[in-house]
This record gives sequence, C-alpha cells and structure tokens, in this order.
Amino acid sequence: MSTAATTVTARTAVAPLTSADAEGLVSAAAAAAEAAGIAISVTVLDAGGHLLAFRRDDRAVLISGETSTRKAYTALQLDAPTADLVDAVQPGGPFHTLPTALDRPLLFIAGGLPLHRDGRLVGAIGVGGGAPGQDHDIAATAVAMPA
Repeated sequence: MSTAATTVTARTAVAPLTSADAEGLVSAAAAAAEAAGIAISVTVLDAGGHLLAFRRDDRAVLISGETSTRKAYTALQLDAPTADLVDAVQPGGPFHTLPTALDRPLLFIAGGLPLHRDGRLVGAIGVGGGAPGQDHDIAATAVAMPA
C-alpha cells in the first residue's frame, strides 16, 4: 500500500469584506455619481456572492438596480472587470454562449469590478444607471477611495 504525499500550502488569512466596507463603497460610488450628475444604483457583494449593500438613487431608472447586481455578480464569478469581458461574449468570442448557457444573472456590460484584498478576491461592486463607461468610472472611483 502506498501513501501519496500531499503538500498543502498555507494561505495567509485575508479579512473578508465587511458591511462597513460595503457601505463605504456604496457611499463613495454615490458621491462620485452625484458629482457627475448621474442617478445610479450600486451593489456590493461578498466573496460568496451574497448582498452586503445596495442603494438606488430615487431618480435612477428601475432596471439599474438589477443591472448593478448582475454586473457585480459577473465581476465576482469571473474575477474580472465587466468592461474587460464585453468583447468575450461577442460572436466568435470565448464566452459567446456563456450568457445563455448558465442559469445565472451574468451581465457583460461595463460597471462591475471585482474587489481584492492582499491579492485575494473578497467581493465585487456593480454600478448601473449611467452609460457603461460612466458606470465603470464610478465603480473604479469608489474602489480607489481610501477605506
């Protein structure tokens, strides 16, 4: 009987995204949107895809709540900014059939960003309500704000 040796690499624990972190991101995104004159919805998910924070501006179109959540979920699941994935779902792209192949709320429109701490994925933020480039910029501004 042989025993296979298993090497386990110890990973340093990374603090999870907290509700306070999420509220800070939502506030930063709301401030950036207000400064730009854009009514948005913003969603923050933890690493498991669970909702940590959500806010929809009273003036934001109703669907922006759904799009912000789907953008965050897509960024989390693929660990990539949704802006970087837009071409991947075009005909001939590597993810062309992904939006219809899964029963998941994926959305390949700019505005979703994965959130990392010490190089580890801890959650995602999604912004909806403006043009895709505006949503991406607002999300990026929120992420760049000091905690």
